[in-house]
Amino acid sequence: MTKKPAKKNTTVSKSKPAKRYKATPDGTSDRQHLISIIQSETGSSAKAAKSTLDALIRTVTASLKKNKKVQLVGFGSFSVAKRPARKGRNPQTGEAIRIKASKSVRFRPGQALKGSI
Repeated sequence: MTKKPAKKNTTVSKSKPAKRYKATPDGTSDRQHLISIIQSETGSSAKAAKSTLDALIRTVTASLKKNKKVQLVGFGSFSVAKRPARKGRNPQTGEAIRIKASKSVRFRPGQALKGSI
């Protein structure tokens, strides 16, 4: 008589599903929508929620001005991309023009954000 191997416990514990937020409704600014979400989630006043969002934006902006990368784990990272000066053409006249060097902000979404879409 042979023994059958014991079955492994394959049950997966169910955690609470991630809270789903509604998209920004038409006619509402995205900034105001974010302020109202911060207010409702934290139980703070509208003024405190606005100052929280303003502080976040100021901090990210100040870091990018110093050419520092801002990484929000699970959401994504902001960085400064430098574009060198180059030659281009005026599409109307075909004349060669010089395009100045510039900087721009790049955003790379994090794994959690990619996976949620």
